[in-house]
Amino acid sequence: MDAIRYIVDTLLWLLTLAFVLRLLFQRVRADFRDPMADAIVRVTNWLILPLRRVLPPVGKLDTATLVAVLLMAAARTAALFGLSGLSFADPLAFLRVTVVDLLDMVLRIYLFALLVYWLTSFIAPGGYAPGVRLLAQLCEPVLKPVRRLIPPIGQVDFSVLWVCIAIGALLVLLH
Repeated sequence: MDAIRYIVDTLLWLLTLAFVLRLLFQRVRADFRDPMADAIVRVTNWLILPLRRVLPPVGKLDTATLVAVLLMAAARTAALFGLSGLSFADPLAFLRVTVVDLLDMVLRIYLFALLVYWLTSFIAPGGYAPGVRLLAQLCEPVLKPVRRLIPPIGQVDFSVLWVCIAIGALLVLLH
C-alpha cells in the first residue's frame, strides 16, 4: 500500500507542480516559447482550456489557471487522505493541508529555481541554454528588491543567499 501511495502522491505532485509553474510563469510574464514553458503549457492545457470557457480572467489574473491549481492541489490532498484512511469530516483540516502544501510547493520551487539560477551564473554567465532565460524571468522579480537593499559587493551578488535564507525561514514557519 505504501508503494501505491508513493506513486499516486508523486504523480499528483508532478501534475500540481506543472499547474503551479504555469501560474508562476504567467505572473512573471515568462516567454512561453521556451521549450520548458511550452512543455508545461501542453501538459496543463487539458484542464485550463475548458476552464477558460467558463472562467474569464480578472484583470491580469488568469482565473482558469488559478482554479486549476486549486483543483489539482485539492485532488492530491483528497487522494492522500483517501489512501491514508483519513477522514474528510473536517473541511478546515482538508483546506489547511491543501493550502500549506501549495505554499510549501511555491516556496520550494523558488528555492530550487534560485539555486539553479545561481549555479548557472557561474557555469555560463551570459550564455544561453533552454530554461536559463526562463529561470531569470522567474527569479529576477524576487531578487531585484533585495539587490536594492543589499547591493552586490564587487562582483559577488549576495541577493540569492539572502532570499534563500528568507525562503528557508518561511518554510520553517510554515511547518
